[in-house]
Amino acid sequence: MVQNWLIAFGAGAASALLVATVATGNAIALPLFYLAPLPILIVGLGWTHVAALVAASAASVAIGVFFGLELLLAYVAGVGLPAYVLSYLALMARQAQPDGPYEWFPVGRIVLAAAILGCLAVAALIPLVAGSVEDYQAALRTLFQAMLEENPGAGAADTERLIDLLVVVMPPAAALVTMVTQIGNLWLGAHVARMSGRLMRPWPDLAAISLPRASTALLAGALIAASLAGGFVGLLAELLSATLVMAFGFIGLATIHWITRGAAGRSLVIATVWIAALALGWPFAVLALLGLVETLFGLRGRFRRGGPAGGPPAANDG
Repeated sequence: MVQNWLIAFGAGAASALLVATVATGNAIALPLFYLAPLPILIVGLGWTHVAALVAASAASVAIGVFFGLELLLAYVAGVGLPAYVLSYLALMARQAQPDGPYEWFPVGRIVLAAAILGCLAVAALIPLVAGSVEDYQAALRTLFQAMLEENPGAGAADTERLIDLLVVVMPPAAALVTMVTQIGNLWLGAHVARMSGRLMRPWPDLAAISLPRASTALLAGALIAASLAGGFVGLLAELLSATLVMAFGFIGLATIHWITRGAAGRSLVIATVWIAALALGWPFAVLALLGLVETLFGLRGRFRRGGPAGGPPAANDG
């Protein structure tokens, strides 16, 4: 027990140090900052969700003491709390019968949770910048103007249009980065725990992940609210729309992995899709459409299936 506590505190210290690298201003600081959820997720998946909670709490206290309230709130909203929630959900399971196999919380719903958490993380940080959405957008505009005012090659009209675009795009982009960072760290943390023999749930078939059909209605409602509502509600709907589209994009990727199993040139197809999506960005919209079609009509049902079952006791058991 003492060893588990020490490991949890050590993970919290590692996460806090990764966040602290931002203060150095080095070029490597940003990639290290994005890895801040990783220690928490590793202990969560390898030593139970309680260890993840202890690690996130310890990191939050350290950041609050050394860097102040604002960075503490930013850490809790964007790193610590999402990492704990995702590790807890990853270890949730139930038994249909007392001696039956465990049914683990679906990975697709973990992706959906990450989408909601990414949206809420950015929304929770807006009050740290301004008291209203209008003031928040004005602060972003001032920031981008300061960044672009030294560019002599662009005309005033072009600069204004670029700033207008950045002000609109920045909040949803921040929500997407938060979501993707958490999912990427969850995957990496699970791999680390698996290689060390401590992963507390069976490795899932990632090509089989799916979203509940109700998520399509949630996306439709978010898009409608984003187009009709203003103020904070409209901005929140924009953030949720962006992260849900990304969630459906992940389902589209999973669908491609599934339907190409056993096909000639599968590696080339998958590599092309991943490279195009990561390099260009816009293919994620096509993947999201594919994920939406899969969620509504079950394209993968026409192809062979697979996936492991069973595993150790769940974190929420008892």
